[in-house]
Amino acid sequence: MSQMILVVEDDDEIAEILIMYLHAANLETKHFDDGAGVVEWVQNNEPAVILLDLDLPTKQGQDVCKEVRAFSDVPIIMTTAKVEEVDRLIGLEIGADDYVCKPYSVKELVARVKVQLRKLNLGDSKSPSIKVDSDSFKIFFQTEQVELTAIEFKLFYLLFSNPNRIYSRAQIMDLVYQDYRDVSDRTVDSHIRNLRKKLAKLPLEEDLIRSVYGAGYKFESP
Repeated sequence: MSQMILVVEDDDEIAEILIMYLHAANLETKHFDDGAGVVEWVQNNEPAVILLDLDLPTKQGQDVCKEVRAFSDVPIIMTTAKVEEVDRLIGLEIGADDYVCKPYSVKELVARVKVQLRKLNLGDSKSPSIKVDSDSFKIFFQTEQVELTAIEFKLFYLLFSNPNRIYSRAQIMDLVYQDYRDVSDRTVDSHIRNLRKKLAKLPLEEDLIRSVYGAGYKFESP
């Protein structure tokens, strides 16, 4: 597995020190000083962890996080000078795995990176028996496969990448339907129904997508 750490930080002094410590921990790095271009780079590469500053020049870290989460479950640690609790909650709700406020201990941040790497090595992010192909929007289980629409795949991948995490309809609308203006709870429910019908064709004993009454939906590994 790649040990490349993507550092998105516009403060050159902070970035230089952080990269130095990461290299000392035998980790490779790629640095961006702005959010612009980050999403495209992640799509074409496989960073192990992203260290993402929230307050960036051209494109904010919050937007980068949401867009990356639409297609990838790479661990994201957000770094920011905003210390209010609401900012912490916003960072986690849009898909961040961890949150560190400035000024932070670089040693502590590197330790948090190692924690995320250990999680990846344990393979606890999703079931190994289910495979997904983001190019063809197909899901594979054993010898069977189903093909989804683009929206169905984004919806499935959001839940699949974060097993047992409950997403409300509002969160799903925000993370999955970014290019749609007229989206309602009914739209989400409709796509969930269609998704379940297609997944039912796979040789699974239980539903992968579970409804949580009054809360939303979650993915459960078979």
